[in-house]
Amino acid sequence: MKTLTLAASTRWAGRPVYFYENIDSTNLQAKRLSDMGAPHGALVVAEMQTAGRGRRGRSWVSLPGINIYYTILLKPEFSPDKSSMLTLVMGYSAARAIRVETGLNAGIKWPNDIVVNGKKLCGILTELSVEKDRIQNVVIGVGINVHEQEFSSYLADKATFLDRECGFRVNRNRLLSVIMEFFEEDYERFVSAGNLLPFKDAYERMLVNRDREVCVEDTAGAYEGIARGITETGELIVELADKSRREVFAGEVSVRGIYGYV
Repeated sequence: MKTLTLAASTRWAGRPVYFYENIDSTNLQAKRLSDMGAPHGALVVAEMQTAGRGRRGRSWVSLPGINIYYTILLKPEFSPDKSSMLTLVMGYSAARAIRVETGLNAGIKWPNDIVVNGKKLCGILTELSVEKDRIQNVVIGVGINVHEQEFSSYLADKATFLDRECGFRVNRNRLLSVIMEFFEEDYERFVSAGNLLPFKDAYERMLVNRDREVCVEDTAGAYEGIARGITETGELIVELADKSRREVFAGEVSVRGIYGYV
């Protein structure tokens, strides 16, 4: 099996990379490494996960040598309320890299998926550890479907992989390297501004939810509206039937399309 050369190099942008042939979850391992003193910016990469994780506690087993699985460990100085924006920063960086490396018109399904031709290509899970109102660490885990694979009956009409969509075999090493290059740039812009304003317009142009009917499911009950974009702090702006608008916080709800996945 050919391993990812970025991970095999053990460094990226002067920061350590931890590579594993097989691990339970890159997010879980990033947390363990943080407790052991791993620095801000450390990257965890795996060929296979036995307990991959998604939103709302979903888990799965991921096959080896097919996809990209990675988690970046961050130890930022900003307040915890800004951490939810990091999912959007990573989504923007990854979508940009996929566009550059494949020529595909990759879009973002707010808040944590990347899609191509209406199907899910990538999922992102951000988890936060806070102590006394101070961030201890943030881990951002990403899984990207790259090479040929079969999906479960539930995902068969909702998911896809890069090779199928672009018509050639994608170099995982190169793609991961470009994602991290873009993320380093985008993260610095985000930290400097304190919000998503530096690339809000560009993000919205990638937003596949934009101007589409969506259903927002939260603890108070579901409601429908039209997604109109995002705020500078990353909330989804949803216009209701009476033309009023709500700002939807990613951590509290699930957003789905009315007529399909997007």
